[in-house]
Amino acid sequence: MKITECETFVVGNPPPHFGGRYFLFVKLTTDDGIDGIGEAYVATFSPHVVAGMLSDAADRHLIGNSPFSIETIWHRMFGTGYASRPDITLAGVMSALEMACWDIVGKAVDKPVYQLLGGQVHEALRSYTYLYPEPDDGADVYIDPETAARRAAEEVARGFTAVKFDPAGPYTVFDPHQPAVADLERSETMVKAVREAVGTRADILFGTHGQFSASGATRLARRLEPYDPLWFEEPTPATNHREMAKVASQTSIPIATGERLTTKHEFADVLMAQAASILQPNLGRAGGILEGKKIAALAEVHHAHIAPHLYCGPIVGAANIQLATCSPNFLILEGIRDWSGFHAEILQTPVNWENGYVIPSTEPGLGVILNEEVALAHPYAGDDPHLKPSQDPYPWN
Repeated sequence: MKITECETFVVGNPPPHFGGRYFLFVKLTTDDGIDGIGEAYVATFSPHVVAGMLSDAADRHLIGNSPFSIETIWHRMFGTGYASRPDITLAGVMSALEMACWDIVGKAVDKPVYQLLGGQVHEALRSYTYLYPEPDDGADVYIDPETAARRAAEEVARGFTAVKFDPAGPYTVFDPHQPAVADLERSETMVKAVREAVGTRADILFGTHGQFSASGATRLARRLEPYDPLWFEEPTPATNHREMAKVASQTSIPIATGERLTTKHEFADVLMAQAASILQPNLGRAGGILEGKKIAALAEVHHAHIAPHLYCGPIVGAANIQLATCSPNFLILEGIRDWSGFHAEILQTPVNWENGYVIPSTEPGLGVILNEEVALAHPYAGDDPHLKPSQDPYPWN
């Protein structure tokens, strides 16, 4: 079996854009007629530029080769141009193509990918959601305590046992910064309100985006400790794990990180620095499914957990499900709400979500099939990146 074709899809994600402005998919096809789907989580360039990168990498390293040669293909891509080091854009390209290979392999042997990576450990996967805004909220769920508390209670009533939110203030390309007293007060007030609303029925996941210095994050953590969050996410930038380790050593709240990290090398650095005990690889960026399994194994050695990250499309979500299902140290899975909306429309069969849990598919490969008609009907014509932080310094005034 040889890979013969590569096709990309840059898909616009309709309003309310939960999961980003667009999804970037790639389809590989073999001479046996089996195809596989992958997804790249790359926010550094226009998705149309990244689609060209996917095609270029496929032409160089995959066309004419067996999809079963995943380790060889991965190392050839990783060593492109004598790079052989973590690169967030290259890793996203590699992740999508590797993911598509696994989809083909699973279909070829008629097994879900998780059965090829150690077998099924979990029959159901605990999931969580962000507190996303609703049209009838009346106030901003991201900064209004009453709205956040009401929305958290609603999500718990639907079955979720954990919710995430980030009320800690803006993040900019100039971070890290010290939180203003207003940021600290708002964060504590929000967490207190949500804790009172959900009681012990749900965990609170406090999600920042690397916007604080270690001392600033520690100040914030001390305000949050009385409400016992399950984690404090990305308290400091991903560029210096020793600084994040300072926060970890000074708070009782577990530290989570990983959405901006790539390959086992960067995750190993986090573990060795004792910077976090919960790793959040996004398999559309971290290096793919096999790399995710290696990251999970490294975490297991350190008695750390994995909580796969998702803020993109459902193909990465499906890959995350495969990894979570076969990982003994899986903790919880991020989803975009209950996997409904456009995340369901763009699949022929939606992800099975029941009362707060994802039920892993028994279908071969990734367990999902892209609805290409829907994908082609929603082209993304823009050039804006997937996410766009503030371009200005922290607005103290």
